[in-house]
Amino acid sequence: MGYSVGQVAGFAGVTVRTLHHYDAIGLLSPGGRSTAGHRRYDDADLDRLQQILFYRELGFPLEEVAVLLDDPHADPQEHLRRQHTLLTARIGELQRMAAAVEHAMEAKKMGINLTPEEKFEVFGDKDPERFAEETARRWGGSLPLRPGGRGGTPTHEQARARAAGYGKEEWQRMKDEVDAWGAAYAALMAGGADPGSEEAMDLAEAHRRHLTTWFFECHPRTHVELAEMYVADENFHAFYESIHPGLPEHLREAVRANAARRTG
Repeated sequence: MGYSVGQVAGFAGVTVRTLHHYDAIGLLSPGGRSTAGHRRYDDADLDRLQQILFYRELGFPLEEVAVLLDDPHADPQEHLRRQHTLLTARIGELQRMAAAVEHAMEAKKMGINLTPEEKFEVFGDKDPERFAEETARRWGGSLPLRPGGRGGTPTHEQARARAAGYGKEEWQRMKDEVDAWGAAYAALMAGGADPGSEEAMDLAEAHRRHLTTWFFECHPRTHVELAEMYVADENFHAFYESIHPGLPEHLREAVRANAARRTG
């Protein structure tokens, strides 16, 4: 007896009206009728409906679907190969879209309010999302307020809140400050200055003021704790080491000396 139009609509997740339309345009005409004249669909009709819905899901117009399904030279294996190719392409596209959305979410969370062109204008070939993530990590992303503390502190939230309001000009100024500070500290170390020297302590103080200006209120005691992280944490250490060999350890001692100078 086959299946009624209502049953098929339920199987396929479409409306009865849709099935009537497919019948009217000759895309899917049921193979039989009941004694009362009602549409009855057989297994071959269900197979064709499955093909129709697949191509519709991929965005094919009904006219093109009809051409594909009624091609006299196509066989079931050809349909399967075509579907596999189309699905593989769609999966790749969706994966790229998902990655783009994840990056956008992370950028929004980290406060990067720049267009792609602006991001690369500011950061060059450095991935801007990674730059933002590392900036928050180094200067407030996982900051302990006391020894043994954890991230998610008020200081961390203050850093995120400030970063959320920055645009292209602010990120550019911040990057310029970091670059200038790094060049000055590298020159100081190349000249053999001691971490306890006035010049080293002044640069340590400039580092602390940079954090206070851009991210959070950085007390000298907190600055000392941060400097310990610059040595102990491999990501922090790698960043400062890239500016000048031995800089993490040198900066730690300069920060300690500066804190003693300011609080002693």
